[in-house]
Amino acid sequence: QVQLVESGGGLVQAGGSLRLSCAASGRTVSTYAMGWFRQAPGKEREFVATISWKGITSYADSVKGRFTISRDNAKNMLYLQMNSLKPEDTAVYYCAINRRAIGTVNRNDYDYWGQGTQVTVSS
Repeated sequence: QVQLVESGGGLVQAGGSLRLSCAASGRTVSTYAMGWFRQAPGKEREFVATISWKGITSYADSVKGRFTISRDNAKNMLYLQMNSLKPEDTAVYYCAINRRAIGTVNRNDYDYWGQGTQVTVSS
């Protein structure tokens, strides 16, 4: 079993930056793909970014060029650097683990989820 805990969310003005962190515990996750998803009020949870065990990344079009996903396998950590934030980025952000080596955009492929961290971007 793997536990995931997100941190780093908060309130920021449009154009600002935040860095989300996700700490994994219970077992090493270095051979798994990891990802970030988000869910805004009244909307379905949507894909944001994923990173394979080798560090290959993929992003949703809405965040491409503004967000950067990274991981530190030695620390069992996942990160999401978010720049040029927009009000439409407001959501609860979740980290997740896909026990396959390569990440996917489908949330149903992910096996473990954190509790989420709130990101609010004011205009």
